[in-house]
Amino acid sequence: MKTVKTNIQSILEQMTLDEKISQLLQLAAPFFNGSKESGQITGPMAEMGISDEDVRNSGSVLGAAGAKEVIHIQEAHLKENRLGIPLLFMADIIHGYKTIFPVPLAIGCSWNPELAQKSAEIAAKEAAVSGIHVTFAPMVDLVRDPRWGRVMESTGEDPFLNSVFARAFVRGFQGDDLTGDKEKVAACVKHFAAYGAAEGGRDYNTVDMSERQLREYYLPAYKAALDEGCQMVMTAFNILDGIPSTGNKKLMRDLLREEWGFDGVLISDWGAVKELIPHGTAANKAEAALKAITAGVDIEMMTSCYVHHLKELVEKGNLNTALIDEAVLRILRLKETLGLFDNPYRGANVKREKEVIRCESHLELSRELAVKSCVLLKNEGVLPLKPDQKIALIGPFAQSGDLLGAWSWLGSKEDTVQLYDGLKERAPHSHISVSQGCDIETGTEEQRNAAFKAAGEVDIIVLALGESSNMSGEASCRSDIRLPQVQLDLIAKLKELNKPMVTVLFNGRPLDLHGVADETDAVLEAWYPGSEGGRAVADLLYGEAVPTGRLSMSFPYSAGQIPVYYNQFNTGRPKDAPDAQEYYVSRYLDIPNEPLFPFGFGLSYTSFSYSDAKLSAAHMTLETPFKVSVCVTNTGEIPGEEIVQLYVRDITGEVVRPLKELKAFQHVFLQAGETKEVTFTLTEEQLRYHHADLAYKSDAGSFAVYVGPNSRDAVEMIFNLEK
Repeated sequence: MKTVKTNIQSILEQMTLDEKISQLLQLAAPFFNGSKESGQITGPMAEMGISDEDVRNSGSVLGAAGAKEVIHIQEAHLKENRLGIPLLFMADIIHGYKTIFPVPLAIGCSWNPELAQKSAEIAAKEAAVSGIHVTFAPMVDLVRDPRWGRVMESTGEDPFLNSVFARAFVRGFQGDDLTGDKEKVAACVKHFAAYGAAEGGRDYNTVDMSERQLREYYLPAYKAALDEGCQMVMTAFNILDGIPSTGNKKLMRDLLREEWGFDGVLISDWGAVKELIPHGTAANKAEAALKAITAGVDIEMMTSCYVHHLKELVEKGNLNTALIDEAVLRILRLKETLGLFDNPYRGANVKREKEVIRCESHLELSRELAVKSCVLLKNEGVLPLKPDQKIALIGPFAQSGDLLGAWSWLGSKEDTVQLYDGLKERAPHSHISVSQGCDIETGTEEQRNAAFKAAGEVDIIVLALGESSNMSGEASCRSDIRLPQVQLDLIAKLKELNKPMVTVLFNGRPLDLHGVADETDAVLEAWYPGSEGGRAVADLLYGEAVPTGRLSMSFPYSAGQIPVYYNQFNTGRPKDAPDAQEYYVSRYLDIPNEPLFPFGFGLSYTSFSYSDAKLSAAHMTLETPFKVSVCVTNTGEIPGEEIVQLYVRDITGEVVRPLKELKAFQHVFLQAGETKEVTFTLTEEQLRYHHADLAYKSDAGSFAVYVGPNSRDAVEMIFNLEK
């Protein structure tokens, strides 16, 4: 059997320049699936100027779905491709293929990387058996602005937590043996880099930050994914330091490839090579192609700058063919790693597809992860519900299958368990009435009157409110992140009945919850919980499961605070300093500085207390392990799980350091009345940061360490680092 290097090198040497360049082209499935008449170029092919020969020699397919279609496309391609080079099939399998899991922001709120890994394993299995080779996931962009619609694709605002999840997703997608395990897919981490920092929370917008901030907060999760063996990277749409990522040689060639040593495939996002022109850094498609290939971009997704201009650039002496060869070699190496030269159809199997997709065990894990991802934000003693209570379920999400989120590409709303169906499995049908009350953004008097009448005849009102899935996700940014006014009006109307009200929220971003959290007795943040969402939420509402979710992104008090995040810097005039002046401090006149609900926050149906927090020594040295411990007691009446969080602050640094930084967390399960000691090991390495010269090291001196249930409510202790 030939080695990977020998095999692909031999293929590369046989390829013409045209064949090499076409290998760098990614086209959507309609270009391959027989939608054009023989000998005729129509539709997208004509618009892009793509020829039959370009299609015949292209290297990868975007968005084909199902084993039958993939096998058909691959068979036809291999008959026409001169060297028999198989296609790569890629798709957006973000949080599930057809078994849909909660959106990634919700998965982040589980603080459970083990379940996240299992969700990726299931997504990979369903995708692989359907013929997919590469998923455009995980997205690990750090996010601080909930106006940006794509926060739903991230796991939150913290670089450490994002890094933990980045590794978990890559392990789940790829496993230990990507070549031998045909039920795994290659992962593609995105979007490199700092896409989540778009100004104004507006998609595709400018990103401008210092290199230290980039390295300290935005790069760690990408690096974690690559350290875990992630096979691919996708470029971001945004500029960074004035240069679009797709043509940014310093970012892609110098940092990603040379400094980090990444030699996998780098792919542009959809159309991003051609977008160098409207960005204003390329005068035409030829210059865009030259800048992208020079920056190290191997695959151009859905624009034709490479196929139309790379050969011309070579012939004019403006481009060395070595850059094209190395890009082709990386693509061939990935195909060999996936075993496509031995079996071009890899895991695609029509029969097994029917057995695997949405099977019972997959749906069970979707339900479990949805339960763990929901966050109880408020509870004034009204939850859990009791089976004998009469309930009015009201709201646009009461009987909606729109619980999957914007990136559930092949998910079925019709197959999704609705909240009403989930509640009916928990209580007698006669105890639950249902009424829409309003639509997402509009409503009628008839709807409101019907809801008011239904609510008047029950013990408790459960409101199912939120955003439609197209109100978050790519290109779905909002300046006003409150619930639509018609839903707030519905709450106010039902409040007149003076009955207990529970709000369940289905949404893809942290919201401004004024008019919700202050007007209802309980608030359960369910996000878009996935295929089993209705059952998972019902499990929590009726106490069959106890809430354990903790926020991975702060909820602002008001959109006027944004960006608001827990690991912020102090100022020279902090509001809460002991000697602060009454007026001339860093504050708002009309709202608090603090978020409504902080990072790490979440309630349970039981309660926990922290005591006996202690350090193993007053000084940390490089030689002696340093321990931080605390006793946690379940002070409630039922068993429950607490997520104990550890934060650190470097009190005096060479550059300003955050007020708190998450460094570790542990899940601890406690019976009612039970106490356990939770111990963390803290190392000098965890105290390092990027200094003024970007050197990554720690400072000797004083540090504060915090342990507690969230970033706000934590016990503080002081120690010194000796060097």
